[in-house]
Amino acid sequence: MGVLNVTPDSFSDGGRHDAPEAAIRAAQVMVAEGAGIIDIGGESTRPGAGPVEESRELDRVLPVVEALASRFDVPLSVDTAKPAVMRAAVGAGASLVNDVYALRMPGALEACAELGVAVCLMHMQGEPRTMQADPRYSADPVADVAGFLVDRVAACAAAGIPPGRVVLDPGFGFGKKLAHNLALLRGLGRIAGLGYPVLVGLSRKSLLGEITGRPVEERVHGSVALAVHAVLNGAAIVRVHDVGPTVDALRVIAAIRGSQADG
Repeated sequence: MGVLNVTPDSFSDGGRHDAPEAAIRAAQVMVAEGAGIIDIGGESTRPGAGPVEESRELDRVLPVVEALASRFDVPLSVDTAKPAVMRAAVGAGASLVNDVYALRMPGALEACAELGVAVCLMHMQGEPRTMQADPRYSADPVADVAGFLVDRVAACAAAGIPPGRVVLDPGFGFGKKLAHNLALLRGLGRIAGLGYPVLVGLSRKSLLGEITGRPVEERVHGSVALAVHAVLNGAAIVRVHDVGPTVDALRVIAAIRGSQADG
């Protein structure tokens, strides 16, 4: 899944794709490099970010979704928590709603049930503006995250969204300290064991800065390492900024595993 933030303030690529023409060019590169999904977001969810008005988010997202839907034969995802944006983006060609609030905003469950699209439910402790202030978990953060996600799957089912349309995201970096993120990485197989496709977003995140000491623009190698680890431990989708290097690494891993299976 290639990340396409059409925002001025996202933590890694803010301002690079906030004009539709730039977003289209970036998507073209990602598709050429092997992206299987393009995830379009018009509201930054970086730590400390505040909310964006619905009208402004629509203005950012809709032209890009419409343009990409008419140009590329790859599924489009809309990264939003707002029901109106979900409806408009799906109407313009998106087929997946990727919501950091796991459809907890008023009307979000109902909108996705009516739209009949796939949904990605992410775990987040708190909200982007305050989530990194003092996140706390039990002695087993994986169990805490898994319990939340199971509850949200049940809420989806009650609203008319069947399990077959649900993807789960443990929410790396969303209300989590380094120790919590590492626990989730070690226990990712337990999340995958819940029986739903798992999406992970680890690309360029601050946990890599804490581990390597490198700034955002120098975290490609660490991001690829995390993507490989995630796939080897059950992730079905990796959400990345650097599509080409990640696809290359995963193709190598797939070839090795295929050779082992053949032998």
